[in-house]
Amino acid sequence: MNAPLLPVAAASTNGADLLLWVAFPYICLAVFAAGHVWRYRQDQFGWTTHTSQLLEHRWLRWGSPLFHLGAFAVIAGHVVGLAVPASWTAAAGVSEHAYHTTAVWLGSVAGVAMVTGFGMLCARRLLARRIRLTTDRSDKLLFPLLAATVLLGISATATHNVFGGGYDYRETVSVWFRGVFTLQPHPDAMSGAPLLFQLHALTACLLFAAWPFTRLVHVWSAPIGYLARPYLVYRRRAIPAAARTSAGRPRSASGSR
Repeated sequence: MNAPLLPVAAASTNGADLLLWVAFPYICLAVFAAGHVWRYRQDQFGWTTHTSQLLEHRWLRWGSPLFHLGAFAVIAGHVVGLAVPASWTAAAGVSEHAYHTTAVWLGSVAGVAMVTGFGMLCARRLLARRIRLTTDRSDKLLFPLLAATVLLGISATATHNVFGGGYDYRETVSVWFRGVFTLQPHPDAMSGAPLLFQLHALTACLLFAAWPFTRLVHVWSAPIGYLARPYLVYRRRAIPAAARTSAGRPRSASGSR
């Protein structure tokens, strides 16, 4: 059995690893938290998706569902792969081979759906002039950063787990990820990961830092309250009989002058 990784205070890591895999993630998380508070207090009217559905809806009809459904599936896969230890899935009777086979194929389908939808949304924004004019500075930051994060993740999976010999990221990346949130980071675990996984993690941290300043804040504004809201009853306004009579009565000669 492998010895457990040492906490960061006792680990023999260099300054670059401490900067990349300890300081940088915590800075991004601090910006993520403080940025949402600032955005909510200063820009509540801008806390929207900035939808452009009225300007064009044909590409949006297909691109938006593909992107959002693929993104939800990708996020769920990351939660299971990074937050759930391998010992938990083993205790549930899921073998390593079954886990990795399922993760690779389901993750590939979700990734293709997300990339296809995202590509359609980006093409829509670039090709439609009216929508291109509504692109603000935060969009110009968000779209390349989101594209880099997604493409690096797909490239890492394809290179090492689809076409390569296989890489168990739950022994390195997952350990580092859980350590960041339990305040016991393990930079040595992440420093030994392949370069594509490292770049994917760094761009994901940047995405979290940029999150509160972009349209991604609409994720926290899901209309869950609509599920418990009472029905709205619409009634036709009754027109008095006198008004109906006068409306149907022909005008007099004096009234037509």
